[in-house]
Amino acid sequence: MIETIYIEEKIRQHPRVIEIIKRFPQARTITCDRYGEVFNPKAQNFRLQKQKPALILAEKYRHFTMPAPLGYGIGANKNYYFSHMLNCLYDCRYCFLQGMYQSANYVLFVNYEEFLSEIQQRSAEAPNEPVHFFSGYDCDSLALEPVTGFAEHFLPVFKQIPNAWLELRTKSTQVRSLLNTEAFERCVVAFSLNPEEIATKVEAKAPPLERRLDALCKVQAHGWQVGLRFDPIIYQTGYQQQYQRLFEQVFSKINLDQLHSVSLGVFRLPESYFKKVHKLYPEERLFVSPFDHQQGMVSYKKELEQEIMTYCSEQLLRYIPKSLFFPCIL
Repeated sequence: MIETIYIEEKIRQHPRVIEIIKRFPQARTITCDRYGEVFNPKAQNFRLQKQKPALILAEKYRHFTMPAPLGYGIGANKNYYFSHMLNCLYDCRYCFLQGMYQSANYVLFVNYEEFLSEIQQRSAEAPNEPVHFFSGYDCDSLALEPVTGFAEHFLPVFKQIPNAWLELRTKSTQVRSLLNTEAFERCVVAFSLNPEEIATKVEAKAPPLERRLDALCKVQAHGWQVGLRFDPIIYQTGYQQQYQRLFEQVFSKINLDQLHSVSLGVFRLPESYFKKVHKLYPEERLFVSPFDHQQGMVSYKKELEQEIMTYCSEQLLRYIPKSLFFPCIL
């Protein structure tokens, strides 16, 4: 799976680094001073690198948590995201990461303790209200869990912070660490879902819908709260019937008593990212959809966006109370 591992010189003897290297005895290891030497150069081909990404083990020095973008939330007033990892195991065609980064290599920041220290500090600043922390903004929270041990390490700490909530956003079926941990209310395992007819076209390398739903049901059966993330909604001919079937399929399987939240949003990208991704994949049919360019963002034309959001919202509200629904309006 991983053929090349870059390691920052300063952390070569870090216990987490040593443990990860043991998992890949056949991988070649290359020392670097800072991860940016490998990750940031402009003369890189994201599409080519995505075929065999390297793993870069690094240390993060600042910005362990960042304020979440406006409108990004599931019910709290204080929202932060954090990225223990950059880039994703999967190759979803709509993903903004391929427009943001020069490299398709994975960066793993191994100094988890400093992330958790800042999370504790942020939570202590507002002790009387919930503080939400979102993992999975710059990566998939669980896809590399067997390598990173991220959830296994973070969950016990979050459990001890009485006002801190953690969202693990994922398309992955790597839920063993969750099944081996006692569930607690303030962690939401949020699964990103699209109809199979769409996922097979634009969510390369991600597990099929049925396997994601199986993982979701196992997580619920163990006691964890789950979130449903229908974001981005992708337009294509027949999308209404396809999403209607998806919602029927999902809500026929899940336990509504352990459903924390449902979010909904259409495909959108910053204009600069869109241009870069379109250049990488000029043949991709997704990028010839009826788009508008407004205020630096690319999304569907307003009339179509409104039609999609109205239809899908009406369908979802047949199954859930409005209090659990968090539509993302551009």
